[in-house]
Amino acid sequence: MANLNTLTPVAINAAMPGLKPVKDEKGKWKKDVQGKTVCEVVDGPYKLPDGGGMFLLVNPNGSRYWRLKYRWAGKEKLLALGVYPETTLKEARRKRDEARKLLADGIDPGETRKAENRARKLAAENSFEAVAREWYGKHSPTWVKTHAKDVLRRLEGNIFPILGHRPIGEIDPPELLAAVRKIENRGAFDLAHRVLAVCGQVFRYGVASGHCTRDMAADLRGALTPHKKKHQAAVKPEELPDLLRKIDAYDKDTGDTLTRLALQLMAATFVRTSELIGAKWAEFDLDAAVWAIPAERMKMKTEHLVPLSRQALTILEEIRPIAGRSAFVFPGRNRDKPISNNTMLFALYRMGYKGKMTGHGFRAVASTVMNESGFNSDVIERQLAHCERNEVRGAYNRAEYMQERRKLMQWWGDYLDGARAGGEVVPFKRMAG
Repeated sequence: MANLNTLTPVAINAAMPGLKPVKDEKGKWKKDVQGKTVCEVVDGPYKLPDGGGMFLLVNPNGSRYWRLKYRWAGKEKLLALGVYPETTLKEARRKRDEARKLLADGIDPGETRKAENRARKLAAENSFEAVAREWYGKHSPTWVKTHAKDVLRRLEGNIFPILGHRPIGEIDPPELLAAVRKIENRGAFDLAHRVLAVCGQVFRYGVASGHCTRDMAADLRGALTPHKKKHQAAVKPEELPDLLRKIDAYDKDTGDTLTRLALQLMAATFVRTSELIGAKWAEFDLDAAVWAIPAERMKMKTEHLVPLSRQALTILEEIRPIAGRSAFVFPGRNRDKPISNNTMLFALYRMGYKGKMTGHGFRAVASTVMNESGFNSDVIERQLAHCERNEVRGAYNRAEYMQERRKLMQWWGDYLDGARAGGEVVPFKRMAG
């Protein structure tokens, strides 16, 4: 092709705002006696042609752009080929030649570029990371903050760097397994299972929302190293009486009355540790004998009602003067904040229950005793707040089985009193009714 590839690196480097390299009568870049490229003074942007419709556009601000001028359907069009020097002269010529080949085949390179951009945008929107963040945005508002942070951190730290950019519909099981096995290779077997479970939720969301056709995580069942789930330590029912008596005597040994009362209320209500230590007086209706834990403090993100036994009310009456004017039932040294998560756990350690009992263990032992005593399992599960509320009926379900739950909680308060006084406890059969 005539007059093709006329630009040189020297001419390009000499091209400056307001100074345009010029050619001699033979079409060569003109040099002065010192061998420097001769330039002429120009105003505004200018073009340096390379042939085949390609030129370098030099702007007054110093930016330099590769452009290709061509005609399609009788109209003049421009195609961007890149920015100099990020796109070199050689690379710009390669792009020009590819575009001219498309033209020779009857294809508009500009429309091809638009189609490629649309495909890239669609791939980005359908990337695993994009779909995962969409799934996370829809579900995380229903989770407690710590769980939401854990889920996102696991994805950002373990999956996004490897699979985040990949279109979710193109990821296959071996590719997903390779990513999760990197976690296993660190010895984090439990985390590997958790991350795979999260990926499965993302894929299932992707299927439902049309981003992919199936859950690749489902094909990996049995592919990871098995791990034994660790349950939080809890005493056996027959060991409960001795524990209760040690709790009752705790402040006699340490002088820490508030911790003793916290453990007693934990035993009486078997709520989660975080729910107990964050309790505020405004949540309690002592006249109605009910504790309404707000949704934002619950694992299931819905309000939970705890009927208060006579024993629980007595404990709260003893706490009130100790808490003083603090909004928290169990204020810490800073009265504007509650006691720490470890307060009750360390107290159990001091009583000799390290590795044998935790705050969560009260839930386990209460569930065991109540189920063995013949209570309706649905009532027990509702009081443990294990059941996820129906989104439509949530406002009503918070009080589901309320009459039975009141009987259950009073029975449990009486049971604990009997355990303290009677030593060994053998659960007796009694149907809630």
